[in-house]
Amino acid sequence: MKHMLYLFLCVTFFTNFTFAQESVVSELKIEGNEKTKSSFLKRLTLVKSGSILDSTAIEADIRRLKLLPSVANATYIVTSVTQNSYDVIYSIDENFTIIPGLNISTANNGEFAFRASIFEFNLFGRNQLIGGFYRRDVFNSFGAFWEAPYIFTRKLGIGLNYQNLVSQEPVFFENDNTVNYKFDSKAFEIYFQYEYNFHNRFELGINVSKEDYNFIEGNLPNGTPNQLDANKIALIGEYEYNTINIDYQYKSGFRSLLNFRLVTGGNDFLKNTFIGRNDFEYFRRIGLKGNWANRLRLAFASNDNTPFAPFAVDNQLNIRGTGNTIDRGTAAIVINTEYRHTLYEKGWFVVQGNAFIDAGSWRNPGGNLKGLIDGSTIRFYPGLGFRFIHKKIFNAVFRLDYGYGIGNDATNGIVFGIGQYF
Repeated sequence: MKHMLYLFLCVTFFTNFTFAQESVVSELKIEGNEKTKSSFLKRLTLVKSGSILDSTAIEADIRRLKLLPSVANATYIVTSVTQNSYDVIYSIDENFTIIPGLNISTANNGEFAFRASIFEFNLFGRNQLIGGFYRRDVFNSFGAFWEAPYIFTRKLGIGLNYQNLVSQEPVFFENDNTVNYKFDSKAFEIYFQYEYNFHNRFELGINVSKEDYNFIEGNLPNGTPNQLDANKIALIGEYEYNTINIDYQYKSGFRSLLNFRLVTGGNDFLKNTFIGRNDFEYFRRIGLKGNWANRLRLAFASNDNTPFAPFAVDNQLNIRGTGNTIDRGTAAIVINTEYRHTLYEKGWFVVQGNAFIDAGSWRNPGGNLKGLIDGSTIRFYPGLGFRFIHKKIFNAVFRLDYGYGIGNDATNGIVFGIGQYF
């Protein structure tokens, strides 16, 4: 009995001694932020006033803050207040977040398209997004967006958007017969976002749309209608796993972005369908000024034998230099790899050069998966480009790329846009 009492007293003394030695956060302070609310930033952090001082939690907070659109960079210092009490100070280098955008693409056949936009990524100082775009691609299109990823809790948010997309869509038939339709889609979307932790994020929502196709020109095959329309409802979802670290223009780490769409309300040509896509991205620092960037895109949809297939080969989407929507498929494998090198950097201004290879293959509608690997649909486009970067403005990367196709029926062209290609 005496031995048991002695053991109990030793355990009690050791436990009390251990807790007495634990360091506590006296106060969490945020410095350097002007527009972004300190209360909002503290809401996202793991470190709180009165919590146990934990270097792992501090490092996680710094990474989390650097992923916010309003934060260009974040650092920290820990200062002693008393023997076991410390202040933690997060220093924020803030981004300018009202961003105009312009994407322009051309091809050697004279095609020209552009998209102009303006977005605020830090509405109310709480990293909400609001904005819209105008697109000219033969016809006029527009869209409006609002997204508040932390409006309910530090993990739960909501997004809304409306888009009226109108374009000339080439539809491909046998014997290289191409028919042009006017495509008009009016769609409203609502979705909820849930951030499980700093690495894992989910979205789930509903998209309601009305689609119309109207024949413009070409040799229309027998049995193919001049006009099609459908009222569709789609269940949409997204899952992101993200370990990327950002240091101004440099990235390192891995990201997987999976999204899917289950569409109902179709008809004989605009069918009900499942559409899924996963982007795997890997970034690695090379020396002090280099960055190796890679993206593998796997896309799969219901293999309906319809000319209105969901996946397109396009300048702005996957392969630079090909042109505007020059092929379609029901499955795809696309690889983009590029080396980015900082040629000049002074203060907030950076010039990068890049060399890239874009390559991909498609499954033709109604075909089989071996078409992805047998070489019949592969496209291979190396190229060069430049990046002009403002380090203190969110996503202020002005890119100019020239892609040159290799192989039969290859094209070449210039692609201009805002933001890194991936």
